[in-house]
Amino acid sequence: MKLENNLKVTVIGAGYVGLTTALTLAYFGNRVSCVDKNGSIIDKLKGGRPPFYEPGLDELLQAVGAGVNFTAQLSQADSADVYIIAVGTPSREDGNADLSYVEEAASQIGALLPEGSIPVVVTKSTVPVGTAQHLETVINKALGERAPRCHFLVASNPEFLREGAALQDSFYPDRIVIGAGDERAFDILKRLYAPILEQSFVPPEGLPRPQGYSRPALVAVSAPSAELIKYASNAFLAVKISFINEFAGLAEKVGADIKDVAEGIGLDKRIGPHFLAAGAGWGGSCLPKDTRAVIFAGSQHGCRMPMVEAAVEVNSRQRLRIVEKLQEVLETLRGCTIGILGLSFKPDTDDLRDSPALEIIDRLLERGAAVRAYDPVAADNCRRSYPGLQVHYASSPLDLAGGCDALVLVTDWKQFASLPWEQLGSRMRQKVMVDGRNMLRRDDMERLGFTYIGMGR
Repeated sequence: MKLENNLKVTVIGAGYVGLTTALTLAYFGNRVSCVDKNGSIIDKLKGGRPPFYEPGLDELLQAVGAGVNFTAQLSQADSADVYIIAVGTPSREDGNADLSYVEEAASQIGALLPEGSIPVVVTKSTVPVGTAQHLETVINKALGERAPRCHFLVASNPEFLREGAALQDSFYPDRIVIGAGDERAFDILKRLYAPILEQSFVPPEGLPRPQGYSRPALVAVSAPSAELIKYASNAFLAVKISFINEFAGLAEKVGADIKDVAEGIGLDKRIGPHFLAAGAGWGGSCLPKDTRAVIFAGSQHGCRMPMVEAAVEVNSRQRLRIVEKLQEVLETLRGCTIGILGLSFKPDTDDLRDSPALEIIDRLLERGAAVRAYDPVAADNCRRSYPGLQVHYASSPLDLAGGCDALVLVTDWKQFASLPWEQLGSRMRQKVMVDGRNMLRRDDMERLGFTYIGMGR
């Protein structure tokens, strides 16, 4: 059941953030256009097929149906009350965010902006502090001589979506952050998000409202504060993961189990249990890029960020540590065959951006090992994205194990917890298991004859 919301919304960008946002807002009854200049992506969406894997996305795309107009040209989208910019902001070599796609979108909006309306132009992409103000200049430049007669508002509305749970986070967020300098922008965006803020909608099929969930908080701040909230949030999560990984190294030296340590400190309400899972480290499209951007921003303002720098260093070390563990138990990697369980940077996605698995594979190949890999979703994406990668893609975990000297669990897909390990072991040349996510029970694996190696255990 869809609610009746009658705002006209144009979302620029059909990636994880843009497409999820477009479908969510269309579900609430808004008139939504989703624009992406990649024609193949638009063709897939018009055919009812998402361009990437995300649980529940197929079903929501079908449920929304004609509620979203997909187009490769902004000029073919309806004029909007709200323009949402959700394009990529990749890292430059110096770590700064590349705003060229954001600026291009803003310039196109300015060129097409009609007279007589006051739309809100929203940055949902992760952008450096000051971008909202910068985009006012970009749009006014595109308006040219029409600038005195065309009016618009600019706001920052950062996203906090987790890949693999993007729809859950879109419909049932912890908070909605709106940064603007004009009360009219707040009012329009509060109206846009009213169904979420009030939780007044009937949940989509397959996306039930979580038990105990009430309403998200609304955080109304200035645009610079909203922009910095996003960076600070991701930097904190990166630091928290690297913190427990750093202690995992100490736990190994003193005979402690980092899982017990994490549980013990996570019960403290000031710390909490989330993001305290030691393992192969973080990757993906957000934490690596955003920590680099934070470090760059600090350097530009004479404010060094040593905690964030340390988090990046520890994260890089975790990936190498897995290769070192294999080297220690196998003595030499040259001539060995290593099986990699999981390629995506996290479960429930096919996203390979800065995946720990890919760096581990590269280092194994450098040391002369043969590599086999299995992932329930991301293997096809890996074949397409890295055609030169010298990896044998297995059709199943049983196929993966054949002739391996060791298996490395890198991505904690739920199904990996209950694999037929006895059968896998019977197919291996040496029964070595490196659990890069501490997902398995040491006793169970050793009972089956495996040499079990965890992280911080």
